Amino acid sequence: MNQCPHQKRRKADPARRLAYTALLAVETHGAYANLALADQLRAAKMTGRDAAFVTELVDGTSRGTGTWDRIIEVASRRNPTKLQPGVRVMLRMAAHQILAMRVPTRAAVASSVDLAGQVIGERVTGLVNAVSRRISTHSLDEWATEIGGRNAVDVLALRTLHPTWIVEAFQDRLGPNEVEDALLADNEPPVPTLVVRPGLAERAEIASGTPTRYSPWGVARPGNPSEVAAVREGRAGVQDEGSQLVVLALLRAAEASGCLGPWLDLCAGPGGKSALLAGLANQRDSSLTAVELHEHRADLVAKALKPIPGNHRVMTADGTRPPLPAQSFAAVLADVPCSGLGSLRRRPEARWRRTLTDVKELTQLQRRLLTSAVNLTRPGGVVGYVTCSPHRAETIDIINFARATLPVDVLNAPAMLPDIPNIAASGNSNTIQLWPHRHGTDAMFCALLRKRNESEAS
Repeated sequence: MNQCPHQKRRKADPARRLAYTALLAVETHGAYANLALADQLRAAKMTGRDAAFVTELVDGTSRGTGTWDRIIEVASRRNPTKLQPGVRVMLRMAAHQILAMRVPTRAAVASSVDLAGQVIGERVTGLVNAVSRRISTHSLDEWATEIGGRNAVDVLALRTLHPTWIVEAFQDRLGPNEVEDALLADNEPPVPTLVVRPGLAERAEIASGTPTRYSPWGVARPGNPSEVAAVREGRAGVQDEGSQLVVLALLRAAEASGCLGPWLDLCAGPGGKSALLAGLANQRDSSLTAVELHEHRADLVAKALKPIPGNHRVMTADGTRPPLPAQSFAAVLADVPCSGLGSLRRRPEARWRRTLTDVKELTQLQRRLLTSAVNLTRPGGVVGYVTCSPHRAETIDIINFARATLPVDVLNAPAMLPDIPNIAASGNSNTIQLWPHRHGTDAMFCALLRKRNESEAS
């Protein structure tokens, strides 16, 4: 097909074109932004400053999708869902560059128009040019105030690039004075955190890393984890410090109760916590059983456990009714499926894919899994209920359900991590709630439950 003269003259910036390709995969195929980005960078062999620019453009555009769409709707006087996907992506990229990056407006507009002409067609360049210019007439704060009006929560949601329902959920847990800090922390990508497997590696052997503040097994290290020999060999893995800390809390509670084994990880995939638990169990002459519903994730758990000495096993089974004898474990970890609202900083598009309906549906599963965990725990044993979400429905409400219906007592979980400040969860000070802005971790929740003996009164 012959190109018109204008098309022949347009030269799209390779970095922006790569970002557009990754974001289009996110928009049209439901790809994860980090995986789509990695695929494109690998294929283009792009590194250095160009790769950093692409990463910020992809992550930031994904992170702000809902805010950018609301601004685009006002600037274009069109519902963004009525625009073709490529144009939506292009305008979101322009909005992020203009409103959230240090890209001069003229460069952001011109590069967006050139890219649109090359990858979509000349017919859309006028629209992209006009809407991009209108976007540039206000700052992000000004757009938030204009669109949100007198609704303070909506203005905050727009300014911090979050859906309003998530802002409301965080404010419910933190109060109005601290919620903005939490939301802004969600927009700061974390440095990758590694974990050494107990008995297989030491933190000192991970070069260019900094020991984590609280976890005795963690190392914060910029760059690609696969560059680390211990990671390639399975003697270390990638795991947020918050995930390490909830395992530490469960370990200390189990030891304090004399629950040295056997242990169970009820929702084990992809295997990070299982590998840590297995290493700790082996050091105590005990063993771990790991249960995972999905076969491909069970394979990941088995791979993670392979280097760990000891008699550990992986089962592909439904955690709500696994083929295991009741009351057969001294300690059980129930790291339940959840909304993932605690890890939004590492999954930029997730905040726009989850809904409040998802949370309500997940809580039913969470109750069933916790009930199963308690049934599988011997009297006097300990259950660690863990979720990577601070939402009240997935945390405090689940523990209230357990207290009302299950033979358990809630232990003082913050006492298991005495060196970490301000970790007691609002709504139940015996439970733990970590936060990115307070602790530099994912927003992990942990409750430790002791199963009562039959002779004990409720």
